[in-house]
Amino acid sequence: MEHPPQAAPDAPPRRHDRSAVAIANASLFNVGYLMLGRRRLAAATGLVTLVLVALLATVFRSAWFEAVVLLWWAALIGHGWILAGRAPASSRGGRRVPALCVTLPVLAAVGLLRFDAAGIEDTVAQARRDGDCAEARDALDAVWFGHRLAAAPATARGDRTADACRRLAAAADGLAAGLTGDIAGLRDGHAALAAVLADAPGHERMVGATLERFLAGLPAADACATAGITDWLRSRKASGDVLDRSEGAVARTAPTALVRCGDRLMSGRSWQTARSRYEQLLALYPGDALAAEARAGARKATRAIELAAVRELLKADDGEEPRYCAAPAKYTGADARGGGVNRALFVGDDEHASALPKKWRTTDPADAVLVVCLGEQRFGPVQQSCPYTYGGGKIVTVRFHKIEIPVKVYELRTGEAVADTEVRIGGGSCPAVIPYTTFGTDTGPPTKEYVDPSRGDVRAAFEALVTGD
Repeated sequence: MEHPPQAAPDAPPRRHDRSAVAIANASLFNVGYLMLGRRRLAAATGLVTLVLVALLATVFRSAWFEAVVLLWWAALIGHGWILAGRAPASSRGGRRVPALCVTLPVLAAVGLLRFDAAGIEDTVAQARRDGDCAEARDALDAVWFGHRLAAAPATARGDRTADACRRLAAAADGLAAGLTGDIAGLRDGHAALAAVLADAPGHERMVGATLERFLAGLPAADACATAGITDWLRSRKASGDVLDRSEGAVARTAPTALVRCGDRLMSGRSWQTARSRYEQLLALYPGDALAAEARAGARKATRAIELAAVRELLKADDGEEPRYCAAPAKYTGADARGGGVNRALFVGDDEHASALPKKWRTTDPADAVLVVCLGEQRFGPVQQSCPYTYGGGKIVTVRFHKIEIPVKVYELRTGEAVADTEVRIGGGSCPAVIPYTTFGTDTGPPTKEYVDPSRGDVRAAFEALVTGD
């Protein structure tokens, strides 16, 4: 009995080439899944890959997140390998050559970009060590999006340096403004340097280089600007970092700046501020070579201040006594009172003082030794009495009085009173005729008259006051 022929058993299903699928997935384009016909899986994992790469390039630019992406890459390769062993082969089959054609260019591009990024990072690192922002910027100008995708952590470090250099450039602008006397700019620039030190570790030498360029600009062209800068630098608290280097520049430039600023202020008649600058040097740097010059400047400024105060006190409206006579002030630049003629400045009723020799008097307190305050003249003692006939034989006795003037004498150098007395001026009396005016009835001449002093009489009256003999 014949049996019908049995059909040959089916051959086991052919599987995909695991290596081809894994290699294709290593491209990160999920080509391996497409080779398996798993389009939805390819789209889903492709979206995850896109998100991870975008986050790596923009948000999480760190080594740990780069490790996450590498793990995802390895997972895609492993998953493709596993799926290829389970899925039946399609009519197209798995092919390693096309997979390599997709993956090798991607891996080569990533490798080249990472190699290039490493070279840029080395250059930037050297620039940080050299404190050279210009070199760092030149190197970072070559960074593009491809570097950020392939070497995110390295480019992130470069971006931090680029940001630090931008901030240091702004700080340098503020410090440059400080060299013109803009203390607000100096303060802002210094704060920017401190912020870079705090926020960007590893950039200390770049901060130091920026500060050194500023300090090299000291002293500034304007001595008072330099003095203001050194005042601010001296007032800042020590921070224990590169910013403390300014202390050396302060010690180097401040003494000269203080004295020259004082000199400039003196020429501008700002005597109070000038004296403060001279005294500041003496307080801070008493042993400096310019200390003697500062002492002389402070003394000169003090005398200028005193003289200005004296001039102000000597001002008076017509008919009023100057305030100096009630509240005298000293001018230590005046000569001391001594023997011989002490030149005097006469204030008040100087009708008779104007007759004194010119070498005895002055109108400028800078040239005076004494200040003589003259009160209103009044009748002094009777020098002589004489009878006069008037009105057809009537007789009247006229008394001729010395001219009495209250005087206060102050030594200008000390502001102290040296005399509070009266000056009595004698003169001619009893003239042959006394002119007088009548209104209606002739009552005769006045019975009290002043003597008529000569220049010699005036000189004799004042001589004891101004000669000091």
